[in-house]
Amino acid sequence: MKRFIAIALAFAAAASAGCASTPSDLDLSLTRPTVDGKFVVTLQPPATPPAINQLHTWQVRLASQDGAPVTHAQIKVDGGMPQHGHGLPTRPQVTQAFSDGTYLIEGMKFSMTGWWEIKLSIDSPQGSDKVTFNTVVSERGVDR
Repeated sequence: MKRFIAIALAFAAAASAGCASTPSDLDLSLTRPTVDGKFVVTLQPPATPPAINQLHTWQVRLASQDGAPVTHAQIKVDGGMPQHGHGLPTRPQVTQAFSDGTYLIEGMKFSMTGWWEIKLSIDSPQGSDKVTFNTVVSERGVDR
């Protein structure tokens, strides 16, 4: 019985640690340079904050350091919840690219409230680089 209680308490402690509150110093900026500084990326969430467990579409604008649009890039989308240790529940993909350096990401979905990361891996004629954005999902949708 003591072993059962010890296991139950350990499980409860691990579960509550995964539900830690969002860090107060979390950078929620929607425009940021990539890790190696090759690009400036702007992430645009949907106009209406998405509800939990519903698919939604985002836009990404990819530019060079001097602001020129970057076209013909391949962008892979990944992400997840760092505090929970799981990824996105879907496999979002870029489905359209426009001549102004804007790319449409479809298939985004958040399965619960809390802090999510959206990670973009970029491969273009100008080089390869990565960027990570933070977002916080509330019951009402994405907080910005």
